[in-house]
Amino acid sequence: MTTATARLITKPSVPTEALRDLAARLEGEFYYDETMRTLYATDASAYREFPTAVALPKTQEDLKTLIAFARQHHTSLIPRTAGTSLAGQVVGAGIVVDVSKYFNKILEINPEEGWVRVQPGVVRDELNLFLKPYGFLFGPETSTANRAMIGGMVGNNSCGSNSVVYGSTREHVLEVKTLLADGSEATFGSLSAAQPLVQSLLKGDASLPGISNPFEADIYRKTFEILKDTANQEEIRKNFPKPSIERRNTGYALDMLLYCEPFTPGGMDFNFCQLLAGSEGTLCFLTEIKLHINPLPPKEAGLICVHFHSVDEALRANIIAMQYKPSASELIDHYILECTKENIEQSKNRFFVQGDPGAILVVEFRRETREEILEVAARMEAEMKAAHLGYHFPILFGADTGKIWALRKAGLGLLSNLPGDEKAVAVIEDTTVDIHDLPDYIRDFNEILAKNGMSAVHYAHAGSGEIHLRPIINLKTREGNQQFRLIAEEIAKLVKKYDGSLSGEHGDGRLRGEFISWMVGEKNYALMKEVKRMWDPENIFNPGKVVDTPPMHTFLRYEPGQQTPHFQTFFRYQNQDVLQHAEQCNGSGDCRKTELSGGTMCPSFMATRNEKETTRARANILREFLTNSTQTNRFAHDEIKEVLDLCLLCKGCKAECPSNVDMAKLKMEFLQHYYEAKGVPLRSRLVANFTSLNKLASLAPWAYNGIFDTPALRRVANKMVGFHPDRTMPLLAKQTFINWWNKEAKTKKPLAPSFYLFADEFTNYNDVEIGKKVVQLFERLGYNVLLPGENMQSGRPQLSKGLLKMAKEVANRNVRLLRTLITKDTPLVGVEPSAILTFRDEYPDLVDEELVDDAKAIASHTYTFEEYLAQELDAKRIKADQFTTEKRLIKLHGHCQQKAMSSLVPSKKILSLPANYEVQLIPSGCCGMAGSFGYEAEHYDVSMKIGELVLFPTIRKQPEDVIIAAAGTSCRHQIHDGTGREALHPAEILWNALAK
Repeated sequence: MTTATARLITKPSVPTEALRDLAARLEGEFYYDETMRTLYATDASAYREFPTAVALPKTQEDLKTLIAFARQHHTSLIPRTAGTSLAGQVVGAGIVVDVSKYFNKILEINPEEGWVRVQPGVVRDELNLFLKPYGFLFGPETSTANRAMIGGMVGNNSCGSNSVVYGSTREHVLEVKTLLADGSEATFGSLSAAQPLVQSLLKGDASLPGISNPFEADIYRKTFEILKDTANQEEIRKNFPKPSIERRNTGYALDMLLYCEPFTPGGMDFNFCQLLAGSEGTLCFLTEIKLHINPLPPKEAGLICVHFHSVDEALRANIIAMQYKPSASELIDHYILECTKENIEQSKNRFFVQGDPGAILVVEFRRETREEILEVAARMEAEMKAAHLGYHFPILFGADTGKIWALRKAGLGLLSNLPGDEKAVAVIEDTTVDIHDLPDYIRDFNEILAKNGMSAVHYAHAGSGEIHLRPIINLKTREGNQQFRLIAEEIAKLVKKYDGSLSGEHGDGRLRGEFISWMVGEKNYALMKEVKRMWDPENIFNPGKVVDTPPMHTFLRYEPGQQTPHFQTFFRYQNQDVLQHAEQCNGSGDCRKTELSGGTMCPSFMATRNEKETTRARANILREFLTNSTQTNRFAHDEIKEVLDLCLLCKGCKAECPSNVDMAKLKMEFLQHYYEAKGVPLRSRLVANFTSLNKLASLAPWAYNGIFDTPALRRVANKMVGFHPDRTMPLLAKQTFINWWNKEAKTKKPLAPSFYLFADEFTNYNDVEIGKKVVQLFERLGYNVLLPGENMQSGRPQLSKGLLKMAKEVANRNVRLLRTLITKDTPLVGVEPSAILTFRDEYPDLVDEELVDDAKAIASHTYTFEEYLAQELDAKRIKADQFTTEKRLIKLHGHCQQKAMSSLVPSKKILSLPANYEVQLIPSGCCGMAGSFGYEAEHYDVSMKIGELVLFPTIRKQPEDVIIAAAGTSCRHQIHDGTGREALHPAEILWNALAK
């Protein structure tokens, strides 16, 4: 990394020679280069500090080696799973130990006793997929449950919207296997008061039954000394949060140990897991976790989405709701609802919203029958109405409930979408009070904000007394930095007034650790420091996250007074610049979900499981260099190129990232600037000139096909241009689509209605038969197909290689040609999704300023083949009796950009047009080809791994008579190379299905 990024670099606290030696001794991966340190310098919080190194241990021996190294070199280990911490728990100067890649096995299940044993890197939702066939689930959840891991949930003592039923993670941790600060192994579990070990501790015996390690014995002795002291007991009971508050993570949970036998008669068995849950990896290193699991809940779930005029009204109604024992009661305020209007994915989930409510309370009931839910909902509604609370009470069941929860869970990322540098900041968002105190607490809270000229977003766990509250602050300014601290101090005092917990589920970390002494008193805080010393005398486990934390407004992502540089960009970024767009990524890690969670984002991470291949990592590297580089061209860094390399430009993030980070757009922007400084590689030029080269080759298609249809010649030709020798190449049609059109289709008798067919570069040269089927199908259905011009190209090849200047010329030319032709009555319809969707996606942000309105007008009347046909079907201009009644099964793979910018609903609708055609969606993300990506030698293996996640195995299982459907030319090619099956475009399928 260059010296041009001076602020970016902080030197590791350990000599390079020692780090190099450590890397050689580990079986897993170990990085101390500055790029990887940059990617692990942040989590989902506002904090940023460069670690000394990053370790991905493979074995327990690796962990022991790391502990010994940390002791020897006076550095620290920072345990990390998904890195979605909101309080800076996994940010620090030590060695980040990422267990997500290798410590991710489910080890054992015991359905009879109701427990499961896992490694810390097991994803919560994937654990529940495993448990479901056994009739169980792990109850606690988080809004990040499709990538949050059990180790992180234990560290934070996570819970979630259903905590009113399942409590927090702490209640479910039965036993843990750990490595202690001396490197020894220890297992901690339940100890009844009658057990010899407990009796020996109470008596103060010199030897402890079953404990041979003096270090472990010391932990037991000193803990019991603290808890046996009556003065300590009184102080703990007096100053810890109210026991009625189930969500409480204020410092080390000495109160939870005190409520155990033998210190509280009738309490639960003594178990150090009560302390370790919520300790944020500061006391030991967890290697295995034994969890209590619950039977699956009643199958029927209903959501009553009560609309209110204000948050205060909703919180008063929440007290009524909780009397009816719901499984969740979640608040969504008007800020969140406004954000959902602009998000592609979440705007679809607003179907139940009536008007512009000030808040919505989502109350979930789970019962055995729908009738039971309707009955309890009616009683709750009647009581709320009698109290003049609420104005609309829609009840949702079935698939609709998932949409509402997706809307609520997206709140965290959606809050990052505010344009400019002001953001909804996680600073006092985890406070919890008794639900009866909640309305008054929120009233006082908002008065404090108003006094300081601020406002906040309100959302989440009303049923548990925890509303996530995020004030709007610009942390780049000195004033914002001070506001960050001021509001934390004032709200800490307010929480103490209500005997609440400053942290309900997200942990103390760097954000709240400074105020723990305020919350529990100096005496209890001194006891907590003693706990840290007894478990970790050399301070090697994640220091500064519970006790002795640095000031909470230091080590932030942004320097106070930081100036945002001005960028001349090729794309437009609505109400922001390119850096601010990258900064929308708040680190929530939605891009770390796996193929088991569904969706497209992020295919390269799904294949590699490397943090480096996440959308988050790409946003992080862009933010660092665009902020800190002193080069004239801040994009011209090889480190950025390295991290963005495996971005497939699939557009999955544009739809699925709740922060709306469009990494494909950012990568294209980066590449053009990078080329300005470094030059354009030959292969990129060849791909970008796809149309010109095909036009030339189409003069003698037999010669081109002779090379690329002959394996030995193809392998040589592929190697010459940097493509993988095993990748087959798309062949040229004997006749271009335009030539066919001019000879056979152009003179046909006009019909009505009319539309313009966009014969893109792929359809014209390679997929000519598909283009012909589109024309013939529509003409058979009574439509007049027009062509707006000959030899048109979309600009997709140029965009895919980041050659935006070339793409802009294409876009300008197309918009000028089409602006007088394309209207509501004569729309533009495309065959290839990636080509036609450029009109809706890139063109409005790329064309010359004077063409923007024209580009937007064209975009509003541009359709994929599937969208247009579905629209005509809805208008009843096309009927099922025009097609066969033969019974067929279709397996449909959706094109990434089609899923991001459109939907697969039209595809499924039109393919279901023949009466007996059954269409099933393949739950695949990206196919892995992504234009030229899968052809390129260095990307071929990743491309095929992506295909092997879901797509290839699903297709291989299908009988030969099952039709495989894929609209994308790249998708069909990938399916051919990966499975040997031929996938058909929907137009081909429907042409074949026409009634004879």
